[in-house]
Amino acid sequence: MSETGTEPRPLGTRLPDPKRASNVVYNPTLEELREFAAHDETTTEYGSPSYVSEFRSRSSDRTKNAIDDEFTGEDYDLLGDAIELTGEREMVCIDRLMGRHPDATFCCRLFVPKEFSRIALAWANLFEPTDGREPDFYTVQIPDYDEVAIRVEPDEGFTAALGSDYTGEAKKSFLRLFMYRTKALGGLGLHAGSKRVRVRDADGDLRDVGQVFLGLSATGKSTLTSHGLWLDEPEEAVMLQDDVCALLPDGSVAGSEGRGLYIKTIGLDEDEQPGLYHAATHESAVLENVAVDDDGTVDFDEPRYGKNSRAIVQRSELASADEEIDLDRVDQVYFITRNPLMPPVAKLDEEEAAVAFMLGESIETSAGDPSRAGESIRVVGTNPFIVGSEGEEGNHFRDLIADLDVDCFVINTGYLGDESKDVGVTESVTILTELARDTVEWTDDERTGLTIPETVPGLDIEEYYVPDHVDDYEDAAASLREERLEYLEAFGDLDPDIKDATY
Repeated sequence: MSETGTEPRPLGTRLPDPKRASNVVYNPTLEELREFAAHDETTTEYGSPSYVSEFRSRSSDRTKNAIDDEFTGEDYDLLGDAIELTGEREMVCIDRLMGRHPDATFCCRLFVPKEFSRIALAWANLFEPTDGREPDFYTVQIPDYDEVAIRVEPDEGFTAALGSDYTGEAKKSFLRLFMYRTKALGGLGLHAGSKRVRVRDADGDLRDVGQVFLGLSATGKSTLTSHGLWLDEPEEAVMLQDDVCALLPDGSVAGSEGRGLYIKTIGLDEDEQPGLYHAATHESAVLENVAVDDDGTVDFDEPRYGKNSRAIVQRSELASADEEIDLDRVDQVYFITRNPLMPPVAKLDEEEAAVAFMLGESIETSAGDPSRAGESIRVVGTNPFIVGSEGEEGNHFRDLIADLDVDCFVINTGYLGDESKDVGVTESVTILTELARDTVEWTDDERTGLTIPETVPGLDIEEYYVPDHVDDYEDAAASLREERLEYLEAFGDLDPDIKDATY
């Protein structure tokens, strides 16, 4: 209760009115933001700005939300400090629209101190300018606060990102709430990319296939989502979203980021990722923690500032990016893994797909926990930003794809077994192309217990049979299934039918 005995005002309404506050620069242009951030900039050989942050990844272990974590008085004090500081310091405030879908468009308001305008510049390049509506979500990021703490009030749409200068904190603060709010619409927020593929069917007629890719950072999600596939004109593949979208009950997939993409750049390869490489080397890109020499020379291979180097690139500079960000209809969902006991691709029924969703098997990356990069991990939905019951999230996913009759697959973008066989971009793209064309023939394999390809046009799939690359495969597979079952038992809200489908 407030001192007057009335209920406290919502957190967002306690922030300064940016249109009137003398200490706030409201909605400066991108050019003005770059001028404000000039003291931090190194200009690249391409004419783009490059910045180096103190924090190189999200502070996952310092993040709490008021639904899944019990907030103490200290937590609410942190929220109050964030609000108070916006009224005391020279700030910039940016409003941007997230999404375009009639049911899933939100106005986002970001406050950062003016001396950290590089964060606002990078973030503003991801989303589209506001249409003047009032904000749905608010984030206050105070990088030089004396404590690292990310505190989220989901129902109020408010995030305080304190003590970190990483742009990803601002980006994910809004995308986390986008996914949370879409659950109220009967949908499900996904840490996923989406694309539309237009292919010829068996009769020679063109048809659209909607694809969605779930995967943690650095597992190939951006690469596969943005790839044009091996298609013949007038066939085509276009990227709609790279990072976060929402599957809605009518089968449409609402996008979130309408202007840019926040891509990893370490090892960015011009030959294998020509589209992303072009966008990252265009003057419109904003680089973060990329190796850039004083003369502007860029080296995407050098982990000078760690392995989570990033670029905010413009959709307009990515040939595979469509003008639209929403997918009319999803037909195929892919779970990207790097589990060496999984085949290059397997087809899943609805219960198995829910298992894959709950397992979220991949490898830890520099974006999540740099100290564990490369370790095998499990993250429900490959989505570390779920707010609410994870078990209920799995049940809801199963019900949605069952109602919509969606085909689901797990796709391995790593190596098989003893690392003697690698599943590279060429193999993965060949598989995706033929799945879109519906030319893959399937077989129920007794040894793996999975439905795997019998033939894939353009690929000798027999060379990628996992048991041939693993010593004592049966023992390894049995041990893996036991681990998975033990993991799933921890989710009390998860339907037992899903647990029973563990492969």
